Amino acid sequence: MASDGGRKQFWKRSGAKVPGSIQHVYGAQHPPFDPLLHGTLIKPPASKPPTTPVKLKKVSTFQEFESNTSDAWDLGDDDDELLAIAAENLNTEVVMETAHKVIQNHSKLQEQHKSEEEHLQEEKVEFAELTSIAGGDNRLVKSVSEGHTSSSSDNASENSSMQRSQSLPQTSTPPLVSGMADYHASVSPALTEREASRLDKFKQLLAGPNTDLEELRKLSWSGIPKRVRPIAWKLLSGYLPANVDRRESTLQRKRKEYFAFVEQYYDSRNDENHQDTYRQIHIDIPRMSPEVLRLQPKVTEIFERILFIWAIRHPASGYVQGINDLVTPFFVVFVCEYIEEEVENFDVSSLPEEVLQNIEADSYWCMSKLLDGIQDNYTFAQPGIQKKVNMLEELVSRIDEQVHRHLDQHEVKYLQFAFRWMNNLLMREVPLRCTIRLWDTYQSEPEGFSHFHLYVCAAFLVRWRKEILEEKDFQELLIFLQNLPTVHWGNEEISVLLAEAYRLKFAFADAPNHYKK
Repeated sequence: MASDGGRKQFWKRSGAKVPGSIQHVYGAQHPPFDPLLHGTLIKPPASKPPTTPVKLKKVSTFQEFESNTSDAWDLGDDDDELLAIAAENLNTEVVMETAHKVIQNHSKLQEQHKSEEEHLQEEKVEFAELTSIAGGDNRLVKSVSEGHTSSSSDNASENSSMQRSQSLPQTSTPPLVSGMADYHASVSPALTEREASRLDKFKQLLAGPNTDLEELRKLSWSGIPKRVRPIAWKLLSGYLPANVDRRESTLQRKRKEYFAFVEQYYDSRNDENHQDTYRQIHIDIPRMSPEVLRLQPKVTEIFERILFIWAIRHPASGYVQGINDLVTPFFVVFVCEYIEEEVENFDVSSLPEEVLQNIEADSYWCMSKLLDGIQDNYTFAQPGIQKKVNMLEELVSRIDEQVHRHLDQHEVKYLQFAFRWMNNLLMREVPLRCTIRLWDTYQSEPEGFSHFHLYVCAAFLVRWRKEILEEKDFQELLIFLQNLPTVHWGNEEISVLLAEAYRLKFAFADAPNHYKK
């Protein structure tokens, strides 16, 4: 670092207590160092005075580290880039094909209300609009109900709305392999032969009277098709039973049970005993990603209820920063059960209230199942995370001694960057679409979130060995490790990462046993 003053500024902490904080989250109270916001702290090589770099004091205890560092909350603005990437997924040919299907469907709906000649004229106009979209910025084709809002008659709008409402479930049974799948098929991009084959395998497996969960895990390890991901996640998490006949009654019972908790506990959020919990939740929700979701009041309301009820019912840990992130993947996946467009482009409040309640209850129970396996990550002083970070250090020292030695020479402690990797399950390091793909595999592994995640983190760190070894300064190393360039990552990068983690799991399966506290 350039000077003592620069070092002090880099590690500066606010002396004020975080409003409503119940427990400290060590190393997680402030956003990671952002070079765009703190440009004055990053000196170009030419401007550095030829002084001997100040050596960092060895951090001997976790408490000392907590008093000296902050490394957790990345408030990066990469949602626009994510939307741009999502928008590029369809090529012109697919858009044109989808547009043609949309027009055909609309034609059937309007046939009984308008003459054939008038309707054909409307089709030409709409097709021209879709053609301009395909030839322009490659945006995703809108849904049937949205695409006709401005150009169709009142009758057309009513019919379009009726089609959409019919695609939503009227009972608590998940609309899995029947009507909803067919509805998605009419508006989704064409699948490749391999994707179609995988989807058929999932449908066949899920259509039986008793789903073979072991077979489902094997099939899901390499990714779950979007159309069947909601039901697959509910089965893999243990929320739904394997027996098809029991699922509807289970869903009705669990959803009713969740809203009984809401009725019993939620009004106490402003009580003296609970107001700190609720205040901290209210502070943390705006930090979640993607930004488009967190700006929707309905989403904020749902997340506040889920997190507050979980905290009240789990007093051993209560609410801890980071748990708020773990709701998001479940919520997004379960919303996708009822819509065809990307969640980032969708107004969640436009869904029927019954559907929103189902999504909320399902998200609560699935998040609870996940946290049951890693709750020691969030109890007082977060011992589970401290142990996992030490295991990661031991594992990396055996996998890539050069990277490990390089970090040690520059006095970069694993806790300074890997705390967040464990606390948020890499959700702050990779785009949401990548997190969802990761969780397909995590839920297919026997101890995916508690054990396999360790090997994923090791593979993730070594993935950047070239960039790490090129950095020769403590501050630059830490900035890089807290702001890894993954914004353009997709399924391919995640698949490579998971394959490497799987290899490490078997090659170094005994590494955690070598760790001695």
